[in-house]
Amino acid sequence: VNVLLWWEPFGRPRRMADCRRRYNITGCRLSADRSRYDEAQAVLFHHRDLAQHGAEGLPRGPPPRPPRQLWVWMNFESPSHSPGLRGLAGLFNWTMSYRRGSDVFVPYGYLYAPPAPRPFVLPRKTRLVAWVISNWNEEHARVRYYRQLKEHLAIDVYGARGLALAKGGVVETVSAYKFYLAFENSQHTDYITEKLWRNAFAASAVPVVLGPRRANYERFIPADSFIHVDDFPSPQLLATYLKFLDKSKPNYRRYFAWRKKYEVHVTSFWDEHFCKVCEAVKAAGNQIKTVRNLASWFES
Repeated sequence: VNVLLWWEPFGRPRRMADCRRRYNITGCRLSADRSRYDEAQAVLFHHRDLAQHGAEGLPRGPPPRPPRQLWVWMNFESPSHSPGLRGLAGLFNWTMSYRRGSDVFVPYGYLYAPPAPRPFVLPRKTRLVAWVISNWNEEHARVRYYRQLKEHLAIDVYGARGLALAKGGVVETVSAYKFYLAFENSQHTDYITEKLWRNAFAASAVPVVLGPRRANYERFIPADSFIHVDDFPSPQLLATYLKFLDKSKPNYRRYFAWRKKYEVHVTSFWDEHFCKVCEAVKAAGNQIKTVRNLASWFES
């Protein structure tokens, strides 16, 4: 299967993944060479680059679009950060995103049950609450909530407005903390990013989440693996609860019970996405369809 990237995401050239070696997906040829357009079974269009270049940047005939070639719309930003969706009705055959209803569903991470569970060892915790944030915007719900929460609780902020991360990066820094503020930049269905999967789970910190509703998180992770800001009538009461857990080891450790059964997979950008498309094209056979109203689906 030949898969063509029309734009390399964010204009950054990269070495194409070996799908067989990395994901045991055979028969994939990934390329960003546009001269291979005619032989591509699928062409991937990254939304942020599409928004930047406009629809004029899409392939133009003649020759016309090869018959049975799939155009795949790829986006991992939330609707709040996806400009220009309105003009894309009827252009694409498939969607690839973090949304559960995507033709190619690639979440930011997932839990899986390994054949033989490994014993989970909780790293030594010497600190209470961490938050890593690069895009600071006073209008975002997460910044407003943080400002209220910090009145009642000490929070170590890293990134744009705070402390520098240690050499090992986010996971190594956060693993010393009991809690991590996994606050999304906007609140949308299924929009649960690496803030939960990598920054909290991979670092073995209990995520305190602000994003979609609790029921949406529970479609992906156990109910007792996280704390949702919506569970508390006020930031002050959340702060009180976190202080209680800090002093109560048995109650704190209950947030790790799920680790007996599950391991965390953090999705690798972008190799995993490209290889997943190739796998989906192989599985689809000759099915073809058109995404009639991309904007209303994605924004729902």
